[in-house]
Amino acid sequence: MIIRCWGARGSIPVSGKEYDTVGGDTTCLELRTKQNTIIIVDAGTGIRRLGNRLIQEEARHYHLLLTHSHWDHLLGFPFFKPIYAQGVRIDVYGCRFAQKSIEGILSQMMHPPFFPVKLEDVKAELLFHGACRKPFSIDSMLVTPIRISHPNQGLGYKFEEDGKTFVFITDNELTFRHPGGLDYREYLEFSRDADVLVHDAEFTEEEYRMTKTWGHSTYRDALCLAIDAGAGRFGLFHHNQDRTDAAVDEIVKDCRRIVKKRGSRLDVFAMAAGMEIRL
Repeated sequence: MIIRCWGARGSIPVSGKEYDTVGGDTTCLELRTKQNTIIIVDAGTGIRRLGNRLIQEEARHYHLLLTHSHWDHLLGFPFFKPIYAQGVRIDVYGCRFAQKSIEGILSQMMHPPFFPVKLEDVKAELLFHGACRKPFSIDSMLVTPIRISHPNQGLGYKFEEDGKTFVFITDNELTFRHPGGLDYREYLEFSRDADVLVHDAEFTEEEYRMTKTWGHSTYRDALCLAIDAGAGRFGLFHHNQDRTDAAVDEIVKDCRRIVKKRGSRLDVFAMAAGMEIRL
């Protein structure tokens, strides 16, 4: 299993030299199975650069998994060049929550006056699938969804292949249960013994005093989840739009201090655009 990060920023894309290391693009991950099947998670602005690479590779079939329908997870979709290419097939997976259908929400965002090209005018073949509750397979990869605690609801995913496990749970508030969300114990069991856990870690404890109920976790709460679950590696994700590289480094240092104090062997890092993980 190969995991590549094309965007780890939360809420809105940012630019500037103070964001160069982590990157300014919003959520987009690429996974490759052992058969080189392409799985994309979310269509934040990071999917634009991924699309350019896939065009160069002349890849013609992708599986796109959507966590939810907030703007920062969909902004890049109209700029994903493969949707304008004849002969491309994209299987899109998601769940109906705040919208009637995933197809409907993509169609709405690409409808005038919001965008000049309509979804029905793209050249790629788009096939839409529900993926709300039950595990499903994409070639050798077993994918298990879990409901997140977030306004308007959404999904996290567990990816398993050849005994290796990657858990991705973004936009999840661990200490406040939104409608449709789960409690801490259920996210703990879902993440149990993951080789890599990547979880929403947008806020500091001070920031959370003002942002509770917004649908995101503090980095310390996310860290506790990773330690309690016995994960091998923990990636901080959905970095706040105002969080500079230097500030992210300080958060990582604090996490590593807590890990050492708790006697854990957890490896902590910040997810960043351009990062590649192999399992």
